[in-house]
Parts: sequence; C-alpha cells; structure tokens
Amino acid sequence: MTRPEARVEFLDPVAAEDAQRRAAGTLRRAGLRAGDRVAFCLRSSADLLNCVLGAARTGIVPVLLNATLLGAERDVLVADAEPAMVIDDEEDLARLLTGAPAELAPFPLTRPMHYTSGTTGRAKGVWSGVLTDEEARGLFEDEAELWGFDAGDTHLVCSPMYHSVAIRLASASLLRGGRLIVLSRFDAALAAQVLRQHRPTTTFMAPTALQRLLADPRTEERIDSLRLLIHAGSACPARLKRAALARTRPGALWEFYGSTEGQFTVCSPEDWEAHPGTVGRARAGRRIGVDDGGVIWCEAPGFARFEYWRDPDATARAWRDGAFTVGDVGHLDDEGFLFLDGRRDDLVITGGVNVYPAEVEAVLADVPGVAEVAVFGVDDPQWGERVCAAVVGHVDVDVDALSSHARAHLAPYKRPKQYFALDELPRTATGKLRRRDLPDALGLATDETSA
Repeated sequence: MTRPEARVEFLDPVAAEDAQRRAAGTLRRAGLRAGDRVAFCLRSSADLLNCVLGAARTGIVPVLLNATLLGAERDVLVADAEPAMVIDDEEDLARLLTGAPAELAPFPLTRPMHYTSGTTGRAKGVWSGVLTDEEARGLFEDEAELWGFDAGDTHLVCSPMYHSVAIRLASASLLRGGRLIVLSRFDAALAAQVLRQHRPTTTFMAPTALQRLLADPRTEERIDSLRLLIHAGSACPARLKRAALARTRPGALWEFYGSTEGQFTVCSPEDWEAHPGTVGRARAGRRIGVDDGGVIWCEAPGFARFEYWRDPDATARAWRDGAFTVGDVGHLDDEGFLFLDGRRDDLVITGGVNVYPAEVEAVLADVPGVAEVAVFGVDDPQWGERVCAAVVGHVDVDVDALSSHARAHLAPYKRPKQYFALDELPRTATGKLRRRDLPDALGLATDETSA
C-alpha cells in the first residue's frame, strides 16, 4: 500500500467556527447527545479537527483512533468504545460539515477519548465524561494560558491527531483566535518548507520529528519564526536537545512530561540548561511526588480527573488520595525538578507512539516454529525507542516469515525492526520474564538521554 503524499492545509478561526457549528448540527440531527461517542479513524486534516471540536463543544465525545491501524485492530477498539457513529472515510467526514449550524459552547465540554496503555499493557480508553462549564473553562485555560496562545499566533500542527497533544494545542491556539497550518502527516521536507515560507510562530514535535527536521538539508540553519517549539512524547537525547537549542530562538524550546491521562510538568530551556536531563517542575495547579518505589504521582485539578473506560480496577490502581500515576518511575531533586528513570514496565514508545509488547507477542507467537517470544524496546537516536523481538524457536525460525506475518497483522509502527534468536528467555526464579534484561543480554547499545 502506497503511503499518501503529505499535504498542507490552512485554517483561520472564522472558517473554523462555521465548520465546527455545522459538524455539531449534523451530529445533533443524527441523534447524538452529550456523552455519546463518535469515533474517527482518519489521518490529520483541518476537517478532522473541526469535526472533533464541533462534537466536543456540544459534549459529544470524539474517540480518536490511529489511522494506520489495520481493520482488525481498529475493530477491537471500536467494539470497546461502542460509538454511536464511526467516521473512517474522508467523504463521510466532509458530509459532517454540510449541515445547518448548531450553537456551541465557548470551550470543549469533554476531552476526546484516546486509547493508551494506562498501568497495564492492554489498550484502554481515557475517559473524562462531560464537563461542567467551570471545568471546561479550567481545562481550556490550563493549556492556553501555559503557552500564551493568542490571535497573533500561527500554530503548525504536524503530529498526528490521534495523539492527545495535537488536539489539545491546536484547539487552544484556534479558540484563542490563532491560525493553523495542518500537515496530514509529518514530512521533514514539507515542514521545512512551511517554516521557511509561512513562518508559523508555534508548533509541537516529538523528538523523532524534531531530529528529522534538523537533519533535513532544506531546514534553515536558524528556525527564527518560532517563538515556541514544544517537544514531549519520548526521551529526548541530550545531543538533540542541544542541537535544537542552538538553532531556535532563545527561550523558544520548551518540554513537558505528560501522558494521554494527564499532564505533569513543564520545562523551560533555561531550566533544562541549569538541570540537564530534567523534564521540569510541576505544572500550575499540580503537585508531583515520588513514592518509595520511585513511582511518580501527580495531584491534579478537578478538571483533570479521568477514568479508564469501563475498567474500574485499572482506574482504582491509577488513583490514590487525589493523585494519579501512569506507572513511570523517576526522582526529584532538592528544587523539585523531576528526572525520569524509566517508562512503564513494558510499554515501548517509538516515535512518540505507544506499542504494547503483549499485543505484538500474541501476533508473532502464531508464526510456525515459534516457542516463545518477547518484545522489548531499545533506545534509538531516531525513534526514541525501536521495537525489537527475541524469539525462542522449536526449530530455526525464519526471520522473513516473522517479518511477513507482522506486516500482515500489525500496523507499521508496531512491527519489530530487529529479531534475535535465543535458546531461552531470561526469567526470574518464579518464571516471570525479565524483559528489561534483554537489551544487555543481547549486547545492544543504549542511546544517551541525559548527558
């Protein structure tokens, strides 16, 4: 299947407001009401953002699914979300924008539901329900005030909209009167052209995208139009951070630590240079703590509450005394700066996208000759982490067969980039897989992340 060419669109707030009202009107006339869900499985576009915001500003919950999922993978999540409507075709998306307009709240009345791992390896929806007007205003201003969005901004959207950060930042900028430039997918050459010709003032990029942009020969030596370049989603190698600091305006390169579930910290360039490797201090209205096991907890405002969709046990594990965790571990210095020591136990974050080893292992285990398989991540200068698989075979396992099976059953970002044959997997005395021991056992180099 040929990858579609990246395209660029421009969106101004007046046209966007009309489109959002029309999308809301169409959904209302189709019988959807506050708390109902509408699932979207499409690549990024101005139309997608307008339909998502039109739904959210009436309390209809958008469910954003990864557009690269194969049909069977998508169907599992759709069945779990039980949406009243599924939009997975661009013509159907366009039809949402043709109805008579409806009234909208000034801010989204709900957070879109995105699927993530939570504190276990099974993907689950992060659900916030329908917010009160006060909660909705607080949630919106939490993002818009932090980054100082206003009508003078042009925000470049170049991360996929199934990432929660893309919707959050684009919405905050647009509803503060700013303009948007939307890339259908990240393409370094196209991003460099947009930066050069249209001079956006703000953007977000995962470290993987930032590295590609800086490495592209068409990117100007200095990226001077951006007053704000935010990155997050995976560990940023120190050498990449320093390269980006050298090529952006003083004070422009900011970082945050967060997850689909909620936001923890923010880090200015000055704070990072004074505390290399930190992901910053607690965002406004939050307090960060680390328990005796090194697990990071965050006390958050009421508008930031969430639960895992129809999974009360996972929700109970995530919350304790008004604070939540996503299972990451780290430590705080004497000034309250947070340093990450590890991500969730099994999760691999590659290019800012979550990969759940158990899902990949279940697919690869079906290949003839495979006795055991363990999927794990290795630090990678391009992807943050690359997906790898260690395989124990009843007989010699054909790597081509593994690769072919993965291509047939897994989206591209989930497919292992390397396979390793082992006589046995490392396990504890009780038989539990020691997944974290695999990179060292295989002699795989790790990438610098904080030095």
